[in-house]
Amino acid sequence: MEQNGESHLKEPLLHAADGASAAAARVSPRKERTTRKVMFNVRGMSCGSWVVAGLKGVESIQVSTLQGQAVVQYSPEETDARTIKEAIEDINFEVDELQEQEIAVCRLRIKGMACTSCSESIERALLMVPGVKKAAVGLALEEAKVHFDPNITSRDLLIEAIEDAGFGADLISYGDDVNKMHLKLEGVSSPEDTKLIQSVLETVEGVNNVEWDTSGQTVTVAYDPDVTGPRLLIQRIQDAAEPPKCFNASLYSPPKQREVERHHEIMSYRNQFLWSCLFSVPVFLFAMVLPMLPPSGDWLFYKIYNNMTVGMLLRWLLCSPVQFIIGWRFYVGAYHALKRGYSNMDVLVALGTNAAYFYSVYIIVKALTSDTFEGQDLFETSSMLVSFILLGKYLEVVAKGKTSDALSKLTELAPETAVLLTLEKDGSVISEVEISTQLLQRNDFIKIVPGEKVPVDGVVIKGYWWYCKR
Repeated sequence: MEQNGESHLKEPLLHAADGASAAAARVSPRKERTTRKVMFNVRGMSCGSWVVAGLKGVESIQVSTLQGQAVVQYSPEETDARTIKEAIEDINFEVDELQEQEIAVCRLRIKGMACTSCSESIERALLMVPGVKKAAVGLALEEAKVHFDPNITSRDLLIEAIEDAGFGADLISYGDDVNKMHLKLEGVSSPEDTKLIQSVLETVEGVNNVEWDTSGQTVTVAYDPDVTGPRLLIQRIQDAAEPPKCFNASLYSPPKQREVERHHEIMSYRNQFLWSCLFSVPVFLFAMVLPMLPPSGDWLFYKIYNNMTVGMLLRWLLCSPVQFIIGWRFYVGAYHALKRGYSNMDVLVALGTNAAYFYSVYIIVKALTSDTFEGQDLFETSSMLVSFILLGKYLEVVAKGKTSDALSKLTELAPETAVLLTLEKDGSVISEVEISTQLLQRNDFIKIVPGEKVPVDGVVIKGYWWYCKR
């Protein structure tokens, strides 16, 4: 299954506490020290209770009895993959394959991409970072997924490489075993209540980190989905209250950062386009319209010094802010592109507008120094080009926003509820209860009848069923 772009071992949707459990044996909070992962194909597994969990240097174990696979995270300073393999064999398991995993995966949100050339330039910048094995940048999602060796590079270096390429980047997720949930709390009225809930959550196995917002009414929990889930954490919070107090917790979806940033980007391009029009339209009128309407435009041809006219001066003064203030983003993009040895749209816009602008400046200098020189400046070309490019950028980000909205509406088509099953060890059903799809945890057993929508990805373990996604 994949959650938040992170790969996990595929397994059924819950093996609760029975003997076929595929839960982790022990999970330690994330540490800054270097860790590695090794994958084993193991035969003969019937549960997740391994003696190897107590081996020195072992940080965590994730096992899938369905696929006969185990992933062990360990500290290379204290043990190695061969020692772990021998420890597994000592408890009468057969290890068929040994595959060490030294590749970490992180997802980054990219800011400032406008075309496929931007995504390609970011990919090139990431692949140039030592230790990066693979980089994929999605223009529509504005995200990058990077596979890298954590012993050689780090997340900060990846973000720095993207920023050096002229784009912004924020970390979305790192690793392949941690999810986050946001809980909204009711009944929390004092710092003592906050400390109580904090201590209760931190004692739950699989919880890696607990963060509170400034109001103390919402909490963000980083957890291992193979060990715990939202139902257990909500139940622990509710059980922590002592009468007459009562704590209630529910899943909370904070405002999506991407939507906020997209709205800011749309407003930024809109405002820049409007400011550009404020200067560019008068330049266009002074250059192309009023001179064709005598005598209303005759004052533009009044000579200030030699052949320098009022019209030239006004067009120069109005065009300069468009060229160097409003159009500064094109200079920045062109600089980062040329620094890495390639060209993009920013380079083209900067070259075109600068050619028109500085040719016009040359015309003004010649007009000031000669009373016989006659020439036509092109300030309206420079300013109007910047305005049209900004208009195109604005329309592009608006269209991308509508595309994202359409994709978001597709995800809303998933059913809101699912039927959760509680099973005996022999597989017989003890009870059925309808719960919110958001409360499903990994390794849950759910019931799907013909004609119903599938609430989550999973594996069919009993019965026959056909499903077409079209």
